[in-house]
Amino acid sequence: MARIAGINIPMNKHVWVGLTHIYGVGRSRARTACMAAGVNPATKVKDLTEAEVNAIRSQIARFAVEGDLRREVSMNIKRLMDLGTWRGMRHRKGLPLRGQRTRTNARTRKGTKKGKQIALNKPSLSKT
Repeated sequence: MARIAGINIPMNKHVWVGLTHIYGVGRSRARTACMAAGVNPATKVKDLTEAEVNAIRSQIARFAVEGDLRREVSMNIKRLMDLGTWRGMRHRKGLPLRGQRTRTNARTRKGTKKGKQIALNKPSLSKT
């Protein structure tokens, strides 16, 4: 397996698809890195030479990816929460940040519904 930015790239995929397995590298950035490295994006990873892998590695190294990017994103969120901004408070509460409604359609941020629980085998309160 080709190892780029600490990630094992799947061997049977095209280079540009394999590069998207790296956190911080999407479709556009993967294709750009391939073109800049002089590699055909449609080439399979298993068919790459060591020189081509090194060229792709050097192109990917120009971007903030994997651990550095995760750390940067988490520090940005932590900064918002420490400042007490509106977005920081929404992060803290686990609610949508960008103006979406929360009465309905907020299930991704709020999690599964916490509706009425039905008590099975609960003794009835009727007088007999």
